[in-house]
Amino acid sequence: MMGQEPVITFEKTVHDFGKIHEEDGRVSTIFTFKNEGMSPLVLSNVRASCGCTTPTWTKEPVEPGQSGEITVTYNANGRPGHFEKTVTVTSNATEPTKRIYIKGEVLPKQVKPVNQYTVAVGALSMKSRTLDLGTIKKGAVLTGELEYANLTDVEHKVDLATNASDAMLISQTTLATVQPNETGKFVLGIDTKRANVFGPVEIYVYVVVDGKRDVSEPFQLVIKADIEEDFSEMTIEQKQEAPILETQKEFAITQKLAAGKTFKYMFPIKNSGVNPLEIHRVLCNDSHLIIKEPKAIKSGKKGAVAVTINTRGLEPGAYSRQLTIISNDYQHPRQKVTFKWEVE
Repeated sequence: MMGQEPVITFEKTVHDFGKIHEEDGRVSTIFTFKNEGMSPLVLSNVRASCGCTTPTWTKEPVEPGQSGEITVTYNANGRPGHFEKTVTVTSNATEPTKRIYIKGEVLPKQVKPVNQYTVAVGALSMKSRTLDLGTIKKGAVLTGELEYANLTDVEHKVDLATNASDAMLISQTTLATVQPNETGKFVLGIDTKRANVFGPVEIYVYVVVDGKRDVSEPFQLVIKADIEEDFSEMTIEQKQEAPILETQKEFAITQKLAAGKTFKYMFPIKNSGVNPLEIHRVLCNDSHLIIKEPKAIKSGKKGAVAVTINTRGLEPGAYSRQLTIISNDYQHPRQKVTFKWEVE
């Protein structure tokens, strides 16, 4: 009979969790409802709009004038960002379907140091042992940082051991005491004015922990860079008088080479420009080739790159290696030559 039915009312129909952290996992809130009707109120179902939200509710009949609860739990784990969820309440009330809502913003997990510093260096942990400074113009100075962390439960004294022969090395690191869970950084770099070198370079330093100097690979830091000549300030007159490198793109040895011996060959280079041509460096990643660059080549003159092939340890067959000539030819500062030979 009308007027004798239960009536459901809520103290609130929306709950804003605000900002919560993903690592908090499950968070809950309680929606309190009251039966303001004349007969017992029974909730037959409470259903969430997705599996990340779980409701539990009062299952017993709620007598007139009494209250019940719906607990809504949201699982924030793995769900960073803003969320809005609907919970549908079905009952025998005069309004058989009601909806309540939750919302908020999940802040993503912060990456813990243990997940960042994965490279072991003695008692320290680092993100990387390699500092790649990229391309550096000759005459420039460039530094970078390598971070470390003390993930142990005791303090450690940290320093670097450098090689005095590495004239280009810049080290701004001093002896430091690092407390447990504390982080620090090595500041390292290259001053290209200190050495007359072009092309890829690698400089090595070693981490000293608690006074222990170890030159094994786990304690080795590598600073890498590729040094290029800077032609940006050249005037028109300088460009007109610049050297020009001419050479063949491929140098093939026609006769077969005997195994276990060394052979020396010269491939020619010409300077068709005005000013002297300087061959800064000839790169090759094969230890069986020993390369010697020529001295400066005057205008209109020829020179040659000397290549000695050591066939010891080479299996019979054809070989092809790429040489990279680095010079002061501003238009083509790096030229490639394919060097070919065959071992019988």
